[in-house]
Amino acid sequence: MAHSDSSPNSLARTPLFDLIVEQKAKMTEFSGWEMPVQFTGLKQEHNAIRNGVGMFDISHMGKFVMQGKDLLAELQKLVPSDLSRLQVGLAQYTVLLNENAGIIDDIIIYYQGETASGEQLATIIVNAGTMEKDKAWFLSHLDTNKLNFEDLSADKALIAIQGPKALTTLQALVTEQLADLPAFGHLETTIFDEPAFIARTGYTGEDGFEIMVDPDVAETLWRSLFGAGVIPCGLGARDTLRLEAAMCLYGQDIDETTTPLEAGLGWLVHLDRAGEFIGRDILAEQKLNGVKRRLVGLEMGGRHIARHGYPVMLEDEIIGEVTSGTQSPTLESAIALAYVATPFSKIGQTLEVEIRGKTYPAKVVKKPFYRSSHKPK
Repeated sequence: MAHSDSSPNSLARTPLFDLIVEQKAKMTEFSGWEMPVQFTGLKQEHNAIRNGVGMFDISHMGKFVMQGKDLLAELQKLVPSDLSRLQVGLAQYTVLLNENAGIIDDIIIYYQGETASGEQLATIIVNAGTMEKDKAWFLSHLDTNKLNFEDLSADKALIAIQGPKALTTLQALVTEQLADLPAFGHLETTIFDEPAFIARTGYTGEDGFEIMVDPDVAETLWRSLFGAGVIPCGLGARDTLRLEAAMCLYGQDIDETTTPLEAGLGWLVHLDRAGEFIGRDILAEQKLNGVKRRLVGLEMGGRHIARHGYPVMLEDEIIGEVTSGTQSPTLESAIALAYVATPFSKIGQTLEVEIRGKTYPAKVVKKPFYRSSHKPK
């Protein structure tokens, strides 16, 4: 396991754990891992990424490498997105679906092209809490006689560097022109003369990069970035940033009971493509007849925060439930995501959220709540 000398409460630790503790981070449990919730303070970390540059240790995430003659065609059976469109050096954000079109996990497939022997190669990043479930799903639904599946989760570290100044900060460490890398582009390079995989992806709504390296390189990289003024950030800021950008958190906003069409992820569903995939029939039916509920953005009137699990009401009737909510540091207002019955999901609709026995007004607003002007095309 990655630095799996587990703590007394047997939580897993990333290779950067000791360094992060040294930097006096406040720690918390997350998906079976002991992770930093904040370093200097949530607001400061959040604002560093909106206005400057910050970094996260995301080494807890699952990292799979797959290789095979018809890899994309095989993966195609498991996801609703058209992988034939995926070009070398680009990535596809998508979802693994069960037979009911419920979301097993949201994943990113980084297509790295063909090897010398003509086999297709891809790196797939999955959520920490679903890593074992995803691995079992892949291994039971893919032909492992034709494909090679490698789990690098414990062997590699992953650092996300995010914010308007991420590009110039990281550029100092690599020779390739990172400005030429499009959004969702990726490349293999070296950092400190060691192999590194760099992707222009992230979970903050800002421009930024995710860097996969060996654990010892990660520590050198983290110290180097810190020395260059990059602010270490914890899960607290990661949550407020992703919520402002209306990015779903697996296990809260999406899970095996929600479909991508209900979750506002219809842009991942390519029903016009040929071939079967798991959950296709359900999605085709939902596309035809509409969904009964939708994930909407809510803006609260006043400072009351709608939290996960709070009921959404209209005229004393429960018509939905909050999945994520926070006080937005950028917008200085309380925002939330919630599933509501489709008739009440229109932009501008005024609903109410029940908080500790009282109801407070909440308006359905356009997602995302925040849109960066710094993101690459």
